[in-house]
Amino acid sequence: MTLWIITGTCGAGKSTIRERLAKKLDPERYACVDTDETGLNWWDYAGTDREAQYGPDTLTEAFRIAGRRDLIFVTCMVPQDYMTRAVVPETLKATYHIALWAPDEVIRQRLRARPKERGFTSEEVIRPHIEYNQWIGRNRGKYQLFINNEAQSEEKTAGIIMEYIRSVPDADTAGSF
Repeated sequence: MTLWIITGTCGAGKSTIRERLAKKLDPERYACVDTDETGLNWWDYAGTDREAQYGPDTLTEAFRIAGRRDLIFVTCMVPQDYMTRAVVPETLKATYHIALWAPDEVIRQRLRARPKERGFTSEEVIRPHIEYNQWIGRNRGKYQLFINNEAQSEEKTAGIIMEYIRSVPDADTAGSF
């Protein structure tokens, strides 16, 4: 089994790209799972002593959903959290980290354009997402694939990721991150 973690801040396009990949990749081989699909709720973790466990718990559930298929996991998880907190199945042979990023003002515009019920109604709410986006930008070298999707279509971004996924050797011979 191979794992691709697609990460980025809210507004980076993760869920949109997951939808595109799920339509284009063979569902018998690949499970495209978004954190939101795991059934775990961030607000059940936020502010508790289990807050840091949210990412690893959602990944565990994503592995369960994937079964024996290769997993494309769409999440906000950073590589360090994956490396230090996550427990992975013994069948996992390789992990690849993909970051989606756009300049802060683009992220801000995307978040403000979301429906009000999504909660991005003030700069106070948006600020932590911009700060995370800045961290991703500063740490672009920690990802095997870093995509600035500011000026390209969702189709183009999904195509770049699909090409990358298909370029990875069979998991039985691949190295691990």
